[in-house]
Amino acid sequence: MDDFVRNKLAEWGLSEWVEKFKDEQIDAESLRVLDDREIDNLIPKAGPRVKFKKNLKLLKEEENSNRETVNSVQCEQEHEEAADVVQVLPSTSDTGKRKSDLQSDASRLQSPAKRQCQSMPGFEESIILSDVKSIMTFVHARLNDQDKLSAFLKKKISDLETDKRELVGVFGKTGAGKSSLINAIIKEKNLLPSGSINACTSVMIKVEANTRSTKYEAEIEFITKEEWNDELWSFHQFLDNNEDQDKEGDDDYRDAVEKLSALYGEEWKEKSSENLMENKCFKEIPEFLQSRRKILRCESANELSAKFVKYTRSDSKQGEGNEGKKWFWPLVKCVTVRVPNKSLLQHVTLVDLPGNGDCNKSRDQMWKGIVGDCSTVWIVTDINRATSEKTAWGILESVSSLIGNGGECQQIHFICTKSDLVDDSDDLSRAHIHDGIVMRNLQAKDGVRKEFNKRSKINKHFTDGSFKVFTVSSKEFLKGKHLSPEETEIPKLQGFLQDLNDCHSETVNYVSGAYGILSLIQGANSGGVDDKKGEVCSELERHMILQLANINKEMEETFTAFEKCLNDGVEKSKRSYGEKLKNFLYHGKKGGAFHKVLKCVVENGGVHKPKNKTLINLNMMLASCLTDSIDEEFRKTFPNDSECGAFNGVIKTFSLNTDSLIEKYKNTELQLRFLKTEEEKIKAKLNRMIREQKKKVYSSLTETIVNIMEEGYKKAAEFRGEGTLYNMRETIKNHVHSKKDMFEQAKNTMLEKLRSLMRDILEILETTMKESFELSFKTDGSSLPDVSTELDMVKKRYDELPGTPDDEVSLTGVADQVVTAEAWTQTGLTRGSAV
Repeated sequence: MDDFVRNKLAEWGLSEWVEKFKDEQIDAESLRVLDDREIDNLIPKAGPRVKFKKNLKLLKEEENSNRETVNSVQCEQEHEEAADVVQVLPSTSDTGKRKSDLQSDASRLQSPAKRQCQSMPGFEESIILSDVKSIMTFVHARLNDQDKLSAFLKKKISDLETDKRELVGVFGKTGAGKSSLINAIIKEKNLLPSGSINACTSVMIKVEANTRSTKYEAEIEFITKEEWNDELWSFHQFLDNNEDQDKEGDDDYRDAVEKLSALYGEEWKEKSSENLMENKCFKEIPEFLQSRRKILRCESANELSAKFVKYTRSDSKQGEGNEGKKWFWPLVKCVTVRVPNKSLLQHVTLVDLPGNGDCNKSRDQMWKGIVGDCSTVWIVTDINRATSEKTAWGILESVSSLIGNGGECQQIHFICTKSDLVDDSDDLSRAHIHDGIVMRNLQAKDGVRKEFNKRSKINKHFTDGSFKVFTVSSKEFLKGKHLSPEETEIPKLQGFLQDLNDCHSETVNYVSGAYGILSLIQGANSGGVDDKKGEVCSELERHMILQLANINKEMEETFTAFEKCLNDGVEKSKRSYGEKLKNFLYHGKKGGAFHKVLKCVVENGGVHKPKNKTLINLNMMLASCLTDSIDEEFRKTFPNDSECGAFNGVIKTFSLNTDSLIEKYKNTELQLRFLKTEEEKIKAKLNRMIREQKKKVYSSLTETIVNIMEEGYKKAAEFRGEGTLYNMRETIKNHVHSKKDMFEQAKNTMLEKLRSLMRDILEILETTMKESFELSFKTDGSSLPDVSTELDMVKKRYDELPGTPDDEVSLTGVADQVVTAEAWTQTGLTRGSAV
């Protein structure tokens, strides 16, 4: 029995069976080929046996997924050979094996396979990450819970795990080619339906890798029964109140009829809302009634597509064998499609999104959350209308603030589809057709870029450098009649997703964190720094005081700049809101058509989302002077570009200057190395926190307006009958005039949230780092295990990672300065306080 098997059993909670596996001489190789009969003999108890089989299956699937990326048979064979050796190695004190022997085994890592795999960093790093995780699981199990330092270290090991998924939001109107594009990129031709199947604009579809199974899966999340009941009531109210109106050109009427007909056929016309909510209407989807998610599992993409299509779309060929067939998409909030063996999507999720959210509150809330979390947005449109397509540019303008200052989007990709569609008459040679396509694509790219530069609403949030144009052809990528695969630009998008999916940062963060933790354990265990502990702690505290003072100074300057911008915004809002309100309520708006629009606005909290038309948002209109005043300063303070840091990069440069301290106090190197990795970890944690909190800071302006306007909308929505339009207009106008201090309130709310974020940043930095260096130098570590072997193993793995050479580059530091308590006090802060 080898250490790999022992550690896997411990990791799976099956340590009691270690002796049995040892007696049967089960090693890493034989573990992977155990059959059911042999497993039954090894683990006769049903409960543990089921757990073992499940974990063994997942282990094999993970290893198979890793190997999928390897094109070289030699590389696979060499990795298998290394994997049997590089396992979790216990300390020399536990096994009796000489440390030199273990290091000799470890040296086999430097195999030809490793050198051959250098061109495949994703593969190489996944192996490194898996090995180091196994080592840390083993170390975690050896730490006791009896002392403060051990508990601290166990928590640090647990905190190494992160699962950050990158979201790519895909927008575009029906027929733009989104489904074909996604299918081509992930090489699953029949996964997302297209063609004669009409897209539903309200259902969000996520596409990601299935890392737990080899099956194709669809997880369907429904809106609640209460929410559908509310929608039914609204539909009936709308239809009853508009019987005498022109229905053919009414998008809201068509939308209501489309949803009701999809779910109920023609029955809805003869039944009340109460009848349509009876359980028998939903007998095919009991999960909806039980508020559960429905899971579909299939062996192929084609089979899954046929099963989940009714939850996302409707068939356009009504009356052709579809009589009585139900389509459940009106009840669906989101469908998550999971595809097996897709390393491209291991850490990336593609999300097919509606352009303007939804009138259903839970769907709309989910939509806003996903849009705000997208690191990249794809706008998909037909190449022939790329520069003039109102829907595509309208979507981008409407979401620009949500994905920009209100989100975390770093790149916008404007994707022109169907780039192969040109005149390919018999009179033209293949070369002429090819040249025509290439020329037209270049012209389209140039036109789209020029159009982007004209869109000031988008340019407030995104620079030209974050905007890219692609001309793609899914058809040509699959068939290659006129274009090479590279010319279809599908491989460019695949390459972008691969870069986004690259687990390099995850691996580096985990391995460097593990390296630091093991350094601290070994340093605390070996002792030898007693005479320098107080001196090192004092220097660390002085460095921390200096750094916190610098951060506080920069944040205070930012706060002052925000306050000035918002004061200007408040004054402009007070001067302009009357004219804006008048233009919205009266200018060019007469007759029954606007009556219905305004009715929808007041009934939906100031927002109307007409199908295939521009979003109407009275709240954003009222808040526009405030958001306009702060947009430039906000983007400078909280850039979405990961290369830049918040607050002019001052947090990014935070350092306790551990490199110079290591030179000065050689016998504290291991503890200081831990603190060095802790700096990077805490800065990464703060960046994640800032990324989330800055969205709330930015959205607080509009949300404050929404909350203050709510009462006025409710009053306006109560009017019925003759004079309703006049009464709604007057009610909204009078409410705004009576609440004109709402702009000042919105400003104060944003500044309060910004102040709170600043306090949290300083408090987290100070308390976390102080706890780390106090436990590193002021706590007895004699009860800690010897981890010298594990430290050497992780050090070798750390050195193998790209970007972490043997001669490590020092982290950004500051000059070795001494700051007195008086200097700290002069910044306006006292030690232990924040802002």
